[in-house]
Amino acid sequence: MIKLKAPLILGSQSPRRQQLLKELGLDFEVIVRSVNEYAPAEMHPRAVAVMISENKAKAFDDLSPEKIIVTADTIVALNGDVMGKPKDENDARDMLKKLSGRSHEVVSGVTVFHKGKFSSFAELTEVTFRKLSDYEIGYYIEHYEAMDKAGSYGIQDWIGKIGITRIEGDYYNVMGLPVSRLYQELLQYA
Repeated sequence: MIKLKAPLILGSQSPRRQQLLKELGLDFEVIVRSVNEYAPAEMHPRAVAVMISENKAKAFDDLSPEKIIVTADTIVALNGDVMGKPKDENDARDMLKKLSGRSHEVVSGVTVFHKGKFSSFAELTEVTFRKLSDYEIGYYIEHYEAMDKAGSYGIQDWIGKIGITRIEGDYYNVMGLPVSRLYQELLQYA
C-alpha cells in the first residue's frame, strides 16, 4: 500500500473502478462530473480513450491543486471501430454478435491530474470470445448489466466466464482500470 502526499479523488461512478482502487488499499473520495464523451470516428482507439480521460480530468480544474485526480475511460474496439456503451438492448445484442467468435481490443485511457499537470496513458488488452449463441447473448443481456459497459459486456460477469477463450494483457484493464500501471504512476505522488 502507498500513502499519497495529497488527497485522492476518483472521477468515476464506475463501481468496478471504485472496487479496484479500494483493493489497492488507497483512500479516496468519489466525485463525478458530467463530460461530453464524443470523439471523431477517425481517431485511433488509444487516442479516443486518452482524450476522454483527459476531458474528464479537466472538469476538475476548479478543485484545490493539492488534490490528485484520477479519471479513466474504457472503450472496446473491433477492427479499429470504437464501441461505446450500448444505447439499448438491441444495440447490446448487435455489439455482442459482432464480438462473438472474434478478437477485439479493450483500451483504457487513464489521466492523473495534479497541480495543473496531466499525466496520461493508455493500456491495451486483446480479448477473444468463442462463438456465442443467440441464447447466451440474450441470457446475458436479460440477467446482467450489459447497458453500462463498453462493448456491452463485463469480463468479470457470466459472459466473460463462459465466453472468453483468450486474453492478452491486463485483465483489470478489461474491467475498466489497469491497476498495476496506475499504481506505478501513483508512486510518484507518494
